[in-house]
Amino acid sequence: MIPEILATLACGIFAGAAIYVSAVEQPARLSCGIALAIAEWRPSYRRGTAMQASLAFTGSALAFFSAWLSRDPAWIVGGALLFAVIPFTFLVIFPTNKKLQSVELDVTSAEAERLLRLWGRLHAVRGVLSLLAFAVFLYALKSKGS
Repeated sequence: MIPEILATLACGIFAGAAIYVSAVEQPARLSCGIALAIAEWRPSYRRGTAMQASLAFTGSALAFFSAWLSRDPAWIVGGALLFAVIPFTFLVIFPTNKKLQSVELDVTSAEAERLLRLWGRLHAVRGVLSLLAFAVFLYALKSKGS
């Protein structure tokens, strides 16, 4: 039961952080003006990447291991949902990240604002995926305990 609990914990922390960023940090940074918002986004992104990448990878790996141990397909479903944030980040969000990190970006431009708002919408997808995975993990834990 330890891998299942650890998968759920990693996923819950990831989901909580992703939802916090979407519901609190992103709106707060946008309220400060785009130049300041991007100045805050850049170090926040660097710090958040290490934490969230390790949580997504660890949580999904533990979920797949839990599926192998328990033969419960819920762990595969939840693990796939959580793992999906990794390719989604690389394939969909990463191009926007690169543009926001560019020293050539005029942080006072309409393009900078468009990119930062786009990033917020894309990041919200990560919150939804991880929250769905967390719900599946909780369901699997409850089913195992019943």
